[in-house]
Amino acid sequence: MAKESIAAADRPAVISISSHVVRGTVGNRAAAFALESLGFPVWSVPTVTLAWHPGHGPATRIVPPPEAFAAMMAELAAAPWLGEVGAVLTGYFGAPDQIEPAARLIEAVRAKNPKAVVLCDPATADGGRLYQPREMLEAISGRLLPLADIATPNRFELEFLTGLELTDNRELIEAASALGPRTVVVTSAFPMLRGGTGNLLVDDRETMLAEHRLVENGPKGVGDLTSAVFLARILAGATLEKALQSTTATVFELIARTAKRGADELTIETDLDSLKHPMAMVQMRRLGRSQPKQPA
Repeated sequence: MAKESIAAADRPAVISISSHVVRGTVGNRAAAFALESLGFPVWSVPTVTLAWHPGHGPATRIVPPPEAFAAMMAELAAAPWLGEVGAVLTGYFGAPDQIEPAARLIEAVRAKNPKAVVLCDPATADGGRLYQPREMLEAISGRLLPLADIATPNRFELEFLTGLELTDNRELIEAASALGPRTVVVTSAFPMLRGGTGNLLVDDRETMLAEHRLVENGPKGVGDLTSAVFLARILAGATLEKALQSTTATVFELIARTAKRGADELTIETDLDSLKHPMAMVQMRRLGRSQPKQPA
């Protein structure tokens, strides 16, 4: 019995709040699968259901009615199993009115388990385009980011969240340091390697850049996968540097293998070894210490 208790404690459940697609590997189809494959039970909360990622073409959106979504989140917050939960991941939301019930659920998790880790993936913009309502962006910024320990914006989301045009990694570091969460991983950071891309980690002690070769026209769901794998590495006890390195290696390896097959969706289910034991080479750089975040 003691061994079972220790094993359960080592693998806390994760509440993952994001989209669900019938076909494809984005949103919770990517995040929940990755977390479960790495040994973490998942409470999967769908914020919207679609036939496929809208990038493939128009897809019907089935968004839960606000009252029903809020009631479900309240039930989860009062669930007798809430003590199982050691982390919450938030991703793509279906409507702005879902933010407040999600925030209340996070607060309930924290009340039950003060050490629970909260990761917020803003999931609102890409390629310089805001694809969610500005009301959603403001709600995430005002309600969820203050609750988060970790945020994983891409650099375009960081621009929209801060209202700044960010032209190099120095500016990304300054913006990430002011965002709120102690640890920020900026995806699609400016590369130092020609033909590369990178993930920039900023916390109150140091900054690190993990780079790899850019795979053109890669599949969707990379941000969802990055957030889930990074969270899993942290929950498993990895240092920030190791979590950044292995997450970047995993995602690069999966993108490269998916592209080689000519698939239009991440083929995570075929490449579990890449998820668990990535072998891809990643260039790690320390960029110095960021300025300490000021207390709220």
